[in-house]
Amino acid sequence: MQPRSSNASKHESRNPIQRLVIARFHRRVVEVVQRLQPRTVLEVGCGEGYVLQALVRAGVRAELHGVDLDATAVREARARLGRHATVEVADARQLAAQDGPLGAGRRFDLVLMLEVLEHLSDPAAMLPVLAALADPHVLLSVPQEPWFSGLNVLRGRHLRGLGNHPEHLQRFSRAAFVEFVARRFEIVAVPRCFPWTMVLGRVSP
Repeated sequence: MQPRSSNASKHESRNPIQRLVIARFHRRVVEVVQRLQPRTVLEVGCGEGYVLQALVRAGVRAELHGVDLDATAVREARARLGRHATVEVADARQLAAQDGPLGAGRRFDLVLMLEVLEHLSDPAAMLPVLAALADPHVLLSVPQEPWFSGLNVLRGRHLRGLGNHPEHLQRFSRAAFVEFVARRFEIVAVPRCFPWTMVLGRVSP
């Protein structure tokens, strides 16, 4: 049996506190999407489709799409979402280069990239890619440091790395992440979503 990804383990945890925190994260995403009322939504790094499923369950009326590099995660997302969303194995850089599976040069009213940038060796390289896909909004999130790692230590997780998840290559404080997103996007809102930092941005001219 193939081991679950860290994303699947997080979303399917039986810990009641963790389930409440994840549910609150999903509610924040849903609130932003419902406020914007986009016609099209693309989630970059959608994993097994948990966020897209939250949008479906909330009755969001939008054309939903997801892409991920992990074929196993995409299979699970397709099984989870059925006809409610289109999910493809794809690299966002290919989509931005106009040769991806969702259509040449296509742009989306809202692009989501949630809990992904901290996993990248060069997250800044993704900002122009996201800007090329979004018209006009992006919603981005990362763990809020040092609180995220500190909470891991308190619950006895990842102690060898002082609470930092071994898959996390980047550590952003709330202020640092807002500044990071502002390099390429106009900051529209920074919804409260502890222990994560969530930023809604608009593509700058």
